[in-house]
Amino acid sequence: MARASVFDNQEKRAIVRRTIVGALASGVREFRYMPDTHGITAAAAEEFAGEANFVAVDSVRTASALDTIRAAEALQAEGCGAVVTLGGDGTNRAFALGWPDAPLVPVSTGTNNVFPTMVEATVAGAAAGLVATGQAPLEAVAGQVKAVHVEIEGERDDVALIDAVLAADRFVGSRAIWGGDRLREAVLTRAEPSAVGITSIGGLLAPLTPDEDTALRLSLGPGEGGVSVLAPIAPGLYEPIAVRSHGRIALGEPVHVTGPGVLAFDGERERVLKAGQAATLRVARDGPRVIDVRATLEYAACKGLYRDDEPPDGS
Repeated sequence: MARASVFDNQEKRAIVRRTIVGALASGVREFRYMPDTHGITAAAAEEFAGEANFVAVDSVRTASALDTIRAAEALQAEGCGAVVTLGGDGTNRAFALGWPDAPLVPVSTGTNNVFPTMVEATVAGAAAGLVATGQAPLEAVAGQVKAVHVEIEGERDDVALIDAVLAADRFVGSRAIWGGDRLREAVLTRAEPSAVGITSIGGLLAPLTPDEDTALRLSLGPGEGGVSVLAPIAPGLYEPIAVRSHGRIALGEPVHVTGPGVLAFDGERERVLKAGQAATLRVARDGPRVIDVRATLEYAACKGLYRDDEPPDGS
């Protein structure tokens, strides 16, 4: 629907290899991973078979988000100390559905990339390794992010990490959010003017950082007293978005919406609301504990964790 970049499987294998190298340098010798239909991680791990133990966790093979959800549950059950994800907002949202407060290093390889960051995989793996081995305390180098909790009348609950949006659509369809004239209500955990997606609409009106203990509500669509915001709602796609009103809401404060419509989470349409069906949206700081790669490596430097006072030649 837009002009997003694509990471092919060869590049993803290269990223996984570099992640493993970083984790090995931090002392990790036990790896657990989600099996995938393309064998990305399994192929990357072959090079290091003599240096560490790699085990695929049990996971369903549906070629859907359910695979990620089940793998997250399995990784938590295995007692993993840190997890590296490759993907965008949707991938990390699916992971959070399976393991809500996971210790996470999200590496950006997706379409919408507000939650994950562009970071070199070598140091991402090193940071994850330092936390997993206990050399860097999680509480010292990670912060727990906000999440939107969605309660849907008569159905299972859901969650979003960046934004939850009600759109005046009838079907999930291609899932991608586009056509800003159909957006009706949005609740944001962050509003970033330099990001791409629904968060940019709020960011260009009332910026909100991930660290602030509040959320932002947008009432969208034409209306008296509203404004129009030219926002990048997808990679390579600017659209004028009508905003009737906007304002901050407290953590835990409910936002009620009613169908018909489609609920979209983190840039993807996911759930259909029937006519008259209600949903309640609340934001809480109980999402993944995102590991700060820079802070983790700075902690390692201050503690001398990579320093060897014995010269290489022994002199």
